[in-house]
Amino acid sequence: MGEPRIDYEAVFRALPSPTLLLTPELIILAANEAYLRVSGRTRENLLGRYLFDAFPDNPEYRSASAVRALGASLRRVLATGKRDTMAVQRYDVEAPGRPNVFEERYWSTVNTPVLDPDGQVALVVHRVEEATDLVRMCAGEMGDDRQHTLEAELLARARELHEGNEQLRRTHAREREVALALQEAMLPTPALTGRVKAAVRYRPAASTMNVCGDWYELVELSEDRVAVAVGDVVGHGLSATGTMGQLRSALSAMVRVADGPAAALDVLDLYARSVEGAESTTVVQAVADYDTLTVTYSRAGHPPPALAHVGGAIEFLDQTVDPPLGASPEHLPRSQATATFAVGATLTLYTDGLIERRGENIDVGLSRLAASLRRNPGLDPEALADALLAEVGADSEPADDTAVVVIRL
Repeated sequence: MGEPRIDYEAVFRALPSPTLLLTPELIILAANEAYLRVSGRTRENLLGRYLFDAFPDNPEYRSASAVRALGASLRRVLATGKRDTMAVQRYDVEAPGRPNVFEERYWSTVNTPVLDPDGQVALVVHRVEEATDLVRMCAGEMGDDRQHTLEAELLARARELHEGNEQLRRTHAREREVALALQEAMLPTPALTGRVKAAVRYRPAASTMNVCGDWYELVELSEDRVAVAVGDVVGHGLSATGTMGQLRSALSAMVRVADGPAAALDVLDLYARSVEGAESTTVVQAVADYDTLTVTYSRAGHPPPALAHVGGAIEFLDQTVDPPLGASPEHLPRSQATATFAVGATLTLYTDGLIERRGENIDVGLSRLAASLRRNPGLDPEALADALLAEVGADSEPADDTAVVVIRL
């Protein structure tokens, strides 16, 4: 039997907490039954309206700043892509059917972003809980019976929320711990025996939801040739770790027998179509030849490697790129290109976690990477890998995990 269809609109309408769905322009797209009930509005009053036109400040309340405070919270959500929880505050609401007559009300508000596949804020979930009775109770404006009832309700709800949050925190922490342990086991430091000098780094994301999708691989094909790959699975967590391990192992075997990087990714593309969770994985495979002083590479939707030449010039290896694995309706042969280098150059492969930041064009991140490579021409691979993480991926709480490989050519 297939999975049951879920009527998400019905779920939204039945949510017990008063909730609005807003566009990034703060236009009201949807309001659930609980919100209509607590606000005293109808859907016809709300849908399609700018939030602060529907709920303006009370002009008679001299300290009115509700619109300003809520607007600041919503702007933070749009700018950071992270949830914002507001302190309880006064936000008076016009009495139903009585324009310009405001009722004193207090609210606890949480604004939560809904991200699109590119990580941009597509919608904002605006959830409120009325705290008017609580505020009046604290001010002594409520009778004893009502006060005791409310205290009991608040205590029970607080206990439920605390227990639920603790269970969720433990579950996320355990999943993160297991995923990282598995990731570490699958990404050992390569044991290089030839002339290759290289460094590898893996930095997990701050969030459990975005950890463990990146990988790297180094393979000595001969005394004068080394194959290096970096990849990024779309999913995260334990499932992504398992998918990553399958793709990494497969590519490690293929590059040993394939006639070049394109041929290796060509076979990997076919394999990925049979692996659950592998679709749309990005990867770059390169082969550095110390005898011919060339780097041959093939990219499947992945950011371009950076070749730092002797003398300071930075070349991004972007002369060829194909779709991510399994992304095309039909399998198509992969392409490859070749770049030359002089002894002493440095090749850096990385995943998008190093260069991408929310709300920033990818070219800005590539420029930041190039600037860091120019600033640090004399560092050995180990020191350079640390410098790149510190200077290019400088976010203290990275939103995505990051893999980096640095090779001295």
